[in-house]
Amino acid sequence: MVVSRRFSSVVSAILLLAAAMSTTAFVPRSTCPSTAKKLGNALFMSAVADKPATTSGEKTVVSSIRNLAVIAHVDHGKTTLVDALIRQSGVFRDETQANEAGVRVMDSEDQERERGITILSKNLAVQRDGVKINIMDTPGHADFGGEVERVLNMCDGVLLLVDSVEGPKPQTRFVLDKALSKGMKALVVVNKVDRPAARVEYVVDTVFDLFVDLGATDEQTDFRVVYASGLLGKAGNEPDALADDMGPLFDAILESIDPPTVERSEPDALQALISNIDYDNFKGKMGIARITNGSIKAGQAVALAHPDKPKRTGRIGELYVFDNLGKKEVKEASAGEIIMFSGMEGVEIGDTLVTNEAGGANAAEPLEPIAVEQPTVRMTIGVNKSPLAGREGKFLTSRMIRDRLFKELDRNVALQVAETDSADRYEVSGRGQLHLTVLIETMRREGFELEVGPPTVIYKQNEETGKMEEPWEAVEVRVPEEYMGSVVDLLNMRKGELQDMGLEEGEGLSVVKYLVPTRGMLGLRSALLSSTRGTALIDSVFDSYRPRIPGDIQARDKGSLLAFAAGTATTFGIEAAQNRGQMFVSVGDDVYENMIVGIHQRPGDLPVNVCKTKQLTNMRAATKEVKTGVIAPVDMTLDSCVEYLAADEILEVTPGLFRMAKNPDMLKKGGKGKK
Repeated sequence: MVVSRRFSSVVSAILLLAAAMSTTAFVPRSTCPSTAKKLGNALFMSAVADKPATTSGEKTVVSSIRNLAVIAHVDHGKTTLVDALIRQSGVFRDETQANEAGVRVMDSEDQERERGITILSKNLAVQRDGVKINIMDTPGHADFGGEVERVLNMCDGVLLLVDSVEGPKPQTRFVLDKALSKGMKALVVVNKVDRPAARVEYVVDTVFDLFVDLGATDEQTDFRVVYASGLLGKAGNEPDALADDMGPLFDAILESIDPPTVERSEPDALQALISNIDYDNFKGKMGIARITNGSIKAGQAVALAHPDKPKRTGRIGELYVFDNLGKKEVKEASAGEIIMFSGMEGVEIGDTLVTNEAGGANAAEPLEPIAVEQPTVRMTIGVNKSPLAGREGKFLTSRMIRDRLFKELDRNVALQVAETDSADRYEVSGRGQLHLTVLIETMRREGFELEVGPPTVIYKQNEETGKMEEPWEAVEVRVPEEYMGSVVDLLNMRKGELQDMGLEEGEGLSVVKYLVPTRGMLGLRSALLSSTRGTALIDSVFDSYRPRIPGDIQARDKGSLLAFAAGTATTFGIEAAQNRGQMFVSVGDDVYENMIVGIHQRPGDLPVNVCKTKQLTNMRAATKEVKTGVIAPVDMTLDSCVEYLAADEILEVTPGLFRMAKNPDMLKKGGKGKK
């Protein structure tokens, strides 16, 4: 595999060298691009410096603006790097204000700070040498790839961030492929070069190989490289000669990210594709769009156009552009700028804002709507029907849940919601389990009580063969060598297909790459972490749809401990039950019949009475001096509960608690558990 990839790099380098004969500003990268980088960057900088920023043919170049997205694999340091750019661009008044803002300013949501990941794309704008740089911080997790696809519609280039030790990962390939397919050029930033195990030249080589594998053009393959440490707030053109600030990265952005180009600038030519939705308690729904052509004014008569929908007309209310971490109101904005506007209640992602002056007689055609990858996993979300329902939540009814789910579609383009045969249950489809649990957690914090079904994969029929297909994921696991056997066993049990195996340079970890059905990935993360004592590093991304594997894939090899009767858990009852497995409940917790109170130590479900009390007599018990004690229960989060669920189980979600139980509908049909 390595030999063939290197061979392709050599062939590509030869072709690039031949193309370079006709231009002095193009320097091809060899199989070791880092050696040619110095000369290439110098020629590139001189070429950009001489480039006029006025018109190109019939197109006008807006040299005062740069629109870019920061893309990378999860945990490669996007948000930390963006924070460093913010702090060094004069956004904060002084050091005190910067300290009050805290770390990772862009991760403003509670769940983002708690999980340590970016969930929603964020917009900001900074000024550098008279140029406005609109920066979009994007999620790195594969489940939120829809956010990346949506944001790329507002950009002219991307900052591809790569860890100096790990190099390109599965999500790096996904987001880069989307950017290259849109014809964008990438500025490669090798981040975390201050790490002791950094292997910069290897990372640059593998990034170059990735560009070649994805079919990048000659211009895209001749990428600019900047080295940085987002944590230290330093960057440079050489890994061992970083400046004291992010100045070299700012300069590289201005030089290598293309400015917006405009075909038509007259007001009638207005075209602005809505790529995001915000909400204000006083102004209502607000659209976020990048003006492709024309210009727009506050109070202007406009229309929302879509190829498959009738036009909706109205007037722009307030008009804003992004400024630092917030926005500022303006009277007018021109092509190339990213705007936010109010006044159009029916605005949706994928609509195109066009002029409606003079009845829209001279209005431009709508742009092509945003297309995102289809969801692969679904869950049912409905009204909580447990015997303990209604004790905590504020929003309990089917109508409230339905309105909230369909409201989420306004912002979450990768999500789908559908009605089911039941009037109080809805089918929600997303990119992955995390994509759906983030929504459930958000609703829980808003005061909803929900009944959630187990995650299932979405099958589809191949139109050519007529056969059913299921989604597969590319999985990469890095783990200490002594746990490799356990990892391989688990992946094989989940019907995975081995793709590659070896040792990772630098950190001494074993690496294994598999293709695994998404069915097999449900609940796999917890099993891998348990079998490797929390040392496994797991990365996965959707690969493709392939023919469905017949039969079921075993999710877990242990059953559940079920509550024998309703009541309150007692010390005596839990002491007796904990000999059968690990408990989920504590003394004083309310339980109901067929509620899951623990993990059975053997396959199959077992009813236990956690509510029984010790018989009171005046006789001295033979076991009086034996002190067993109650063992602390397993702390189950929302994610771990969803991973635990079997096909015949449901999860009760309230603002304060998670309870799992056997599905009453399946018990009526003769399922497991006490009837």
